[in-house]
Amino acid sequence: MARIAGVDLPNEKRIEIALTYIFGIGRPTSQKILSMTGVSPDTRVKALTEEETGRLRQVIESQLKVEGARRSEVAMNIKRLMDIGAYRGLRHRKNLPVRGQRTRTNARTRKGPKKTAGASRKVTAAPKRPGPVKAPGA
Repeated sequence: MARIAGVDLPNEKRIEIALTYIFGIGRPTSQKILSMTGVSPDTRVKALTEEETGRLRQVIESQLKVEGARRSEVAMNIKRLMDIGAYRGLRHRKNLPVRGQRTRTNARTRKGPKKTAGASRKVTAAPKRPGPVKAPGA
């Protein structure tokens, strides 16, 4: 099992797909990395040599922001949008869809389970029983 950028890559997958398990690497970036290192995209992870793994690790660490650094960069971008009061920042703050999707229906992934907004009745107190009447001055 190859371990690159703190992520264990699955043994049975092709290296082109396995690299996408690293946060910050998608298919196009994976293909660029493989062409730079000269590793065949069809190679399975379990068939990688130590030399190939080392080349991949070296290129990823030197030229890309991945995993923790990438996550913190994304979080800082979102925080910046919220701080400057941009529309996208407000949507993030309210936990609503950010990219223009409708919210009257759907959007359940972002909004969470439905909260019924029906009319709730007030509980009426039971009428008080009249107690014994005291005579004035008694």
